[in-house]
Amino acid sequence: MVRKQIENMPQYTASDIQVLEGLEAVRRRPGMYIGSTDHRGLHHLIYEIVDNGVDEAMAGTCDRISIVLKEDGTVRVEDNGRGIPTDIHATTGRSALETIMTTLHAGGKFGGGAYKVSGGLHGVGASVVNALSEEMRVEVHRDGHMSVQDFGRGKPQGDVETVGDSDKHGTIISFLPDTKIFGSIEYNYEELTQRFREMAYLTRRTWISFRDERGMESSNGAAASEPHERSYYFDSGIEAYVRHLNRGRNPLHPDPIHVSEERDGTLIEAALQYNSSFQDT
Repeated sequence: MVRKQIENMPQYTASDIQVLEGLEAVRRRPGMYIGSTDHRGLHHLIYEIVDNGVDEAMAGTCDRISIVLKEDGTVRVEDNGRGIPTDIHATTGRSALETIMTTLHAGGKFGGGAYKVSGGLHGVGASVVNALSEEMRVEVHRDGHMSVQDFGRGKPQGDVETVGDSDKHGTIISFLPDTKIFGSIEYNYEELTQRFREMAYLTRRTWISFRDERGMESSNGAAASEPHERSYYFDSGIEAYVRHLNRGRNPLHPDPIHVSEERDGTLIEAALQYNSSFQDT
């Protein structure tokens, strides 16, 4: 009986196997990479790019990260880290910048000494954001030069170009999420704000500023004249976060207990503070 059922089924051969090249798989199945294509996936694009700046901060080479939501839905993320390398990658034969932005699992977090610690190690971040963006521009400041490269739905629109001199260092990434993937581009300001606050707690001594330049409506329906903007900086990092969590909970000792130590190349850090919220009855 089973044999007869199998004989009546459509044929399944090697010709039925699809091989998706490059970032095509990301556009075909975005949920596999960012979880969903609703506002959570949309926000995830921002987090992936901001995490690159956080990694630079954790490496001790960056102390400022700026996120701006533009009127047209474009997201601009700037950090003052080392800047993405633009020299030719030995394996791909393309610039390191283009390799990072167009190749899954290409990054500086899998080996070598570029990153001792990292906020994320999956290595798909920038390339996935690129694949799911209608357009993206990467601007790199390093080694006294400013270089740029443009992309459209994950594909380079030209080679990396050195466009002038620069006395800055860092990376600026601007991207417009693709409405063919997400349908609409609606960011939640408060949700993003909460995430950036948490990032600042976990990345001490790093300024994280967030500016929303989209047309906001006031209580009477008129367009707001000033953009929303918030900045976060916590000198004590997770100690400040514990204090924040214990507000109004009657801490049993004034200062959080904080420990930080490095063992076998791994940094361990913890903070705790007891309060009177829980009692043995």
